[in-house]
Amino acid sequence: MRRSRVGQTSRGRARKRRPSGISKVPTGISGLDEITEGGLPRGRTTLVCGGPGCGKTLLAMEFVINGAIQFGEPGVVIAFEETTDELAANVASLGFDLEDLIARELISVDAIALDRSEHHHVGDFDLGGLFVRIGHAIDSIGAKRVVLDTLEALFVSFDNELVLRAELRRLFRWLKDRGVTAVITGEQGNGTFTRYGLEEYVSDCVIALDNRVVDQISTRRLRIVKYRGSTHGTNEYPFLIDKQGLSVLPVTSLGLDYPVSTERVPTGVTALDGLLSGGGYFRGSSVLVSGTAGTGKSSLAAMFADASCRRGERVLYFALEEPGAQIVRNMSSIGLDLAKWQAKKRLVIRAERPTVYGLEMHLLRMHQAIEAFAPHAVIVDPVSSLVTSGDRREVKSMLVRLFDYLKGKQITTLVTSLTSSEGLEETTLGISSLIDSWFQVRDIEIAGERTRGLSLVKSRGMGHSNQIREFLISSSGIDLVPVAVGPSGVLTGSARINLESERLASTLAMELELDRRERHLERKRKVLAAQVEALHAAHAAEEEDTRAGIREAHERAQRLSEGSALASQLRSAPRKKAET
Repeated sequence: MRRSRVGQTSRGRARKRRPSGISKVPTGISGLDEITEGGLPRGRTTLVCGGPGCGKTLLAMEFVINGAIQFGEPGVVIAFEETTDELAANVASLGFDLEDLIARELISVDAIALDRSEHHHVGDFDLGGLFVRIGHAIDSIGAKRVVLDTLEALFVSFDNELVLRAELRRLFRWLKDRGVTAVITGEQGNGTFTRYGLEEYVSDCVIALDNRVVDQISTRRLRIVKYRGSTHGTNEYPFLIDKQGLSVLPVTSLGLDYPVSTERVPTGVTALDGLLSGGGYFRGSSVLVSGTAGTGKSSLAAMFADASCRRGERVLYFALEEPGAQIVRNMSSIGLDLAKWQAKKRLVIRAERPTVYGLEMHLLRMHQAIEAFAPHAVIVDPVSSLVTSGDRREVKSMLVRLFDYLKGKQITTLVTSLTSSEGLEETTLGISSLIDSWFQVRDIEIAGERTRGLSLVKSRGMGHSNQIREFLISSSGIDLVPVAVGPSGVLTGSARINLESERLASTLAMELELDRRERHLERKRKVLAAQVEALHAAHAAEEEDTRAGIREAHERAQRLSEGSALASQLRSAPRKKAET
C-alpha cells in the first residue's frame, strides 16, 4: 500500500512538472509553421522527400533564406547537384537575391560536384571530408541552419549498404552535435520515402511532398509523416509555389468555433432587404443565390458588390466563368459602374477557369488572395462550375473549408449556383445545409411570356418573407414587386400588368361612381338645407305675425281697461257733489 501511495505521488509530481516540449525553429513559410505547430525541431534534422518537381529544393532554400532574413539565423547550403549560380537563378523566381545574401555573409553556399569515377581509387569511403567542409562553412558565418541538397547524390560513393547506413547515422549525429537545424532533401524511392529507405528512420521530422496529377490537373501536396517529440497536422495539405514563395493552407484544421455577428449588411436591393426583416444579411454569413440560367444570379451578386463598395468596404470577386472586363461591361447595363470601384482599389475581380487548377489549388489561391486583399465581402460566381475540377463530394468538402475560413474572419460570402429546372429546391453541389441565407431565382412562363421570380428559401436567425416576388432587371438596377393572383393563379409580366390595369380601371370606375354618389348626396343635402331654411323663414314670419297679434290684443285689452276705469270715475263724480 505504501508503494502504491508513493507511486501515485510520483505520478502527480510528474504531471505537475509537465515538460514544455522540444524547441522549434520557425520556417517562415506560410501555413507550414501552423501545421508543425511552430516550425521544425531546433538542433535536429528534418528530411524533405518527394519525387521530381515537387518543390523539395525550393522548400529547403526558403527555410534557410527566411532564417537569415526574418529570424537572424545565418545558413549554409551544401548543394550536390546544382551550382551556386543555378541556385541563385532558381530562388530569384521566389523574389530572393541569393547573391546579395552571400555577399552579406548571411548565407554560405558550397556546391560540391560528385563523380563516382573520382572515388574508385579510394578504399573505404567515409564522410569525414564533408564534415570538415560543412564545419568550415558553419564557422565562417556562425550558421544556425544547414541545408543538404540532395542526399542521394552523396551516396554514389558507397557500395556497401552497411557502411552507407553507418555513415548516414554519423552525419545526422554530427549535425546534432554542432547544434544546427538541418534540412536534408531526398528523392522518393520505389515504395519508400527515399531511394535507399534509410533517411526517414534516422530523421527527427519527415515531410513528404507530392506532385499529383488527376484528370490532367496537377496539385502539389504536403504531409508531415512523422515529428518526434511534437504533435502536428496529419492530413495532406495543398501547397503553392509562386512569386511569393511556398504557401501551405492547413485547411482541414478549421472548425466551428468562429465568432458570429448581429451586424446587418445591406444586399444592395432595397426591396430585397425588406424580405430580410428590412436589414440585409448578417455580417460574416454565407449567402447562396441559386437558379436556372439567365435568371439574374450574377446581377444580384454585382448589386451586393456595388453596395459594399459604396460603404467603403473591399470586395473580392472570384469569377469562374467570365473575364473581369466582361463582368464590368455587362453590369453597366443595369446601372452599375464597377470600374469605378476597381480604380479605387475597393473591388478586385479574379477570373480563372475551374479547369486551370485542382480544387485544393483553387482553395489555396483563394486563401492567398483573401490574405493579401483583406476583403469585407467575397463573391464566388458560380460555385457550381467547380464540378469540372472534381466530383460533388470533393467540391462540397472544399466549400466547407472555404466557408469556415471566411466565417472565422467575419467575411460575408455570397456564392451563386446553377440549378436545373427539375431540381430547383436542391443545389447542384448539395451545399444548402452550409448556407445561412438562400435565395432562389427562377423562370416563370405565363401566356407565352418568360419572367423572373425570386423567393427566400431560408434565412437563419432572422424573420423573412415567404412570398414569391417578381424579379425585375432594368437599366436602373434590380427591383422586386409582389406577384399578382388572378382567377387562373399567379400572374407575372404582361399578365400581371394587364390584371393591374383592369384592377386600376375597376378602381377608377368605382371611385367615379363614389364621386357621383357623393355629388348626388351633396345636392340633396343642399336642397334639404334650402327647404329647412325656407321652413325656418316661414316659421319665423308666422311667429312674428302671431306675436304682433298678441301684442295688439294686449294693447286693446289695456285700452279697454283704462277706458272702463275712467268711465267709473266719471259716473261717481256728480253723486258726491249732490250730497254736499
